[in-house]
Amino acid sequence: MTFPSLPLGDGPALAASFAAVIVLFTAIWAIHVKIEDASIVDYVWGPGFVLAGAVAALTMETRTWVAVSLLGAVALWAIRLTVHLVGRHQGSGEDPRYRAMREAGGATFWRRALWSVFWLQAVILWLLALPLVASFRWAAAEPVTAAVIAGFALFAAGLVIETVADRQLATWRRDPRNAGKLLTRGLFAWSRHPNYFGEALLWWGIGLAAAGITRSALPLLSPLAITALLLFVSGIPLVERRMAAARPDYAAWRAATSPFVPMPPRLWRALRGK
Repeated sequence: MTFPSLPLGDGPALAASFAAVIVLFTAIWAIHVKIEDASIVDYVWGPGFVLAGAVAALTMETRTWVAVSLLGAVALWAIRLTVHLVGRHQGSGEDPRYRAMREAGGATFWRRALWSVFWLQAVILWLLALPLVASFRWAAAEPVTAAVIAGFALFAAGLVIETVADRQLATWRRDPRNAGKLLTRGLFAWSRHPNYFGEALLWWGIGLAAAGITRSALPLLSPLAITALLLFVSGIPLVERRMAAARPDYAAWRAATSPFVPMPPRLWRALRGK
């Protein structure tokens, strides 16, 4: 695979895609000002990818059925994610991450949130969505390759894992008898964060399919960045810090369970030499 150059003719399409995402997040920011809840920015994370890809599809000349199918797969992921986030957020107040930012920002947080929260996420989203854009601009004449097939298979596997993990966790949390307890059954017996693993896996599927469509390694940068964010920045580190502070049984579970890739506890202990 090679890295394609970016023809100047792509400029208007890229600008239109970027502008659409910025407009979407600005509109959500305006709603956030009214309801004083920045958590709603998470609701448009999935739809933002679909919007970026759809604008690319409408403004670029090259559209293959495989590229359109990839956009459809992303739309399926986005719908599931949005429904999950909306259901989880109902009645729970502002997400602790944004509440802490609001308390630290004081009376002017609502204004600074436009660029520090909403536009920042919009820019990150657009950059991560470039594999979708590339799928329409640099689509090869015969796009069905082993990489494309493997990519869709990885996407399907990741979506199933993420969906099952989210459902298991939601069911656990709804039971008042589990208040203050860790979920260590189901997928969570094999991974401390199977939902994040599923998310990363499906994005590797999207990146691999896009790489197969474009005959380029460029789309693989997106899942690489997403995996790094989940492992080292906004995913596992934030969750585990909260769990370590609030769950007395967290240390034992952490020692016995893989942090990311699902595997039997015995195998995890063997890999760690314990």
